[in-house]
Amino acid sequence: MVLPGAFIPVAEQTGLIVWLGRQVLGMACSQLARWASDPVTERWTIAVNVSAREFRQPDFVQRVLSVLDDSGADPRQLKLELTESLLLHDVEDSIVKMQSLRSLGVGFALDDFGTGYSSLSYLKRLPVDTVKLDRAFVRELETNADDAAIATAVIAMAHSLKLDVVAEGVETAGQARFLEEKGCDAIQGFLF
Repeated sequence: MVLPGAFIPVAEQTGLIVWLGRQVLGMACSQLARWASDPVTERWTIAVNVSAREFRQPDFVQRVLSVLDDSGADPRQLKLELTESLLLHDVEDSIVKMQSLRSLGVGFALDDFGTGYSSLSYLKRLPVDTVKLDRAFVRELETNADDAAIATAVIAMAHSLKLDVVAEGVETAGQARFLEEKGCDAIQGFLF
């Protein structure tokens, strides 16, 4: 097993990330289509991380549409996760791509929120549904008052903008309890 932190940078550097991203998106959409045929799983959604190199491809929107069409997946059950730094490369182009896909129901999450080039002016312009609170603020929120304050503030701010919040890197029951008490919409990490 090779962890993503080891192979993704190599895939980015070599350009293989575009091919890899296509494969992952195709598998995810095929899974969505399979889930749709079972009453137990028909409403499940899936999120797919998109690399900067992949998102910047001129045919990115068309490729996503093609994968959705080929798989028969419901676009409303697909969420694409994008990092802040990816979006800031060409904000206007990013917004156009996101709006094209959003008009069909594809959702967007802003990944690793708070660690990159966070700008509230960008956040209010981008058609995102969800912000993902970075694990850097979750890791020590039980023992570090600053991390706890940042997590609380991000959750409150996101909710005031009618955005969901997903906390990344939850590893302890105490972290999960804190986030639930603060109204975090979803949590993910090794605890689960």
